[in-house]
Amino acid sequence: MTTMTPIDVVGLFPEITLRLLELLRSLTSEEWQLPTVSSRRTVKDIASHLLDGSLRRLSMQRDGYYPADGNSQPRVGELLMEFLNRLNDEWEVATRRLSPTVLITLIEWADDGLATLFRSLDPAGPAIFSVAWAGEQKSKNWMDVARDYTEKWHHTQQIFIATKRPSTILTRELAYPCLDIFMRALPYTFRDVQADVGSLIEVVVTDDAGGRWFVERTESGWEQIAKTSRRPTSTVTMNLDTAWRLLTKRRTLEAVQQQFPDINITGDTPLGRHALTMVSVMA
Repeated sequence: MTTMTPIDVVGLFPEITLRLLELLRSLTSEEWQLPTVSSRRTVKDIASHLLDGSLRRLSMQRDGYYPADGNSQPRVGELLMEFLNRLNDEWEVATRRLSPTVLITLIEWADDGLATLFRSLDPAGPAIFSVAWAGEQKSKNWMDVARDYTEKWHHTQQIFIATKRPSTILTRELAYPCLDIFMRALPYTFRDVQADVGSLIEVVVTDDAGGRWFVERTESGWEQIAKTSRRPTSTVTMNLDTAWRLLTKRRTLEAVQQQFPDINITGDTPLGRHALTMVSVMA
């Protein structure tokens, strides 16, 4: 067995931003207002959301600025997801006043600063944000930065789909790291699943940017491993398009099976089906 190692995506941020900016600059006025797969957000809202993520991180992590007003903190009784959705909605509504040209200019400026910030961090140092969807209460910088990369990648892909433009980010260089990060949610996904010690789940994503990921039941719980020569107890297979869509939106198991009939499970089907509940974003 081979254990998991950190994922270094720092060098990919300028490239993913470049692909986003090329796409946004090509859009017509009508395309900026198209709905995305998230349904409640337009293309312009998604672009604004990406800008918000960069500006907030620069303000907090680079500049040490945390607003003191109550609206920027969870309210009494407000759940984490309710708080995050409120912040996102407030920002997107306010920035609807900005033109696409202004948004593009701000994204270019903010993401340049973000790439510089990420290059300055010690990958093994403590992150300012934990990656909750991977079950982490405390994270290292490399994982927090990697999570930020998945945000950039999947929201950019949403804009490609909404505008029916050929995606330029489905390459192995850009898409595989995103999948690799998403799959770090496997042990947390299986945390409450009962199975015999030694049970092995394999998740396979086809296409050039795909790969194979494993999670094994040990005496102490479910652990992720990079490679193994053992035969899996269950194998879950899907293509890249299904994988990123599946992992970025919470659905019922019934909805998953209805929306993604191409997913194939061999071996212990009930055990493997738990992999379909994995969500690698805060949603």
